[in-house]
Amino acid sequence: MKKWYAVIGDPIAHSLSPYMHETWFAENGVDASYIPIHVKPADLEKALSALKTLGVSGFNITLPHKEAILPFLDRLDETASIMSAVNTVVVDGNQSSGYNTDGDGFVESLFTTPVDISKKVLIIGAGGAARGIAFALKRAGFGTVAIANRTLQRAKELADEVGGFPMTLAEAENDLGEFGIIIQTTSVGLSENKALPMSLENIKAGSIAADIIYTPLETPFLKKAKEQKCITINGVGMFVYQGAIAFEKWTGVKPDTEKMMKLITSKLGGHYVNK
Repeated sequence: MKKWYAVIGDPIAHSLSPYMHETWFAENGVDASYIPIHVKPADLEKALSALKTLGVSGFNITLPHKEAILPFLDRLDETASIMSAVNTVVVDGNQSSGYNTDGDGFVESLFTTPVDISKKVLIIGAGGAARGIAFALKRAGFGTVAIANRTLQRAKELADEVGGFPMTLAEAENDLGEFGIIIQTTSVGLSENKALPMSLENIKAGSIAADIIYTPLETPFLKKAKEQKCITINGVGMFVYQGAIAFEKWTGVKPDTEKMMKLITSKLGGHYVNK
């Protein structure tokens, strides 16, 4: 019988996940479909019950449900438990298992560029995305990870959990030249009209500057980093690799991420160049 998968969120119409997974199903001869479902926060529990009743085999979760879904799942893998957030669910019979592939997806995208894991890493922001990335970086063997945030207490809390150290945005801006990898995880990347989280004047040429936002392809943060002669990485890689990990959990098949990077970049009006 044909299987089906979904992505739930509010809003959801903008999601490129259906395009990505439907393409991978076709490429790998998997008899399945993938649909977007708009679920408002107040309807989350009812929606999850309906998904199970209708025989969903798995689904992705995007904002604002990644944390709210936790009480409704039967089990969480270690990563999802640590992060207290889920973006992928595997349904096996009546059992639903939650995973979080965001952080590992980011790290895999980071390794598409030559990376020295001994370099100091700065994460700007201390929200859910920053949390996932920080844990994934530590698992991947990166040493020094600093967390800079507008609210220092939130930076301290995350730094304590991952064995990193907290900084104010002003301190990070002043010491920016010490970091070989700078990762922007805040929402400022979503708009051309928002100010950068900090000045990049002290950033070191040749450093890696990454933004988890994939639309626009070149955020103000990445544009400024490029002007400072940094190596830039946009959010397409994180989006594709987190999806690929989910796809493999559902199907047992590793999809073609390189081809998908090109397709998604092209769909967003850009040109993908393999670094």
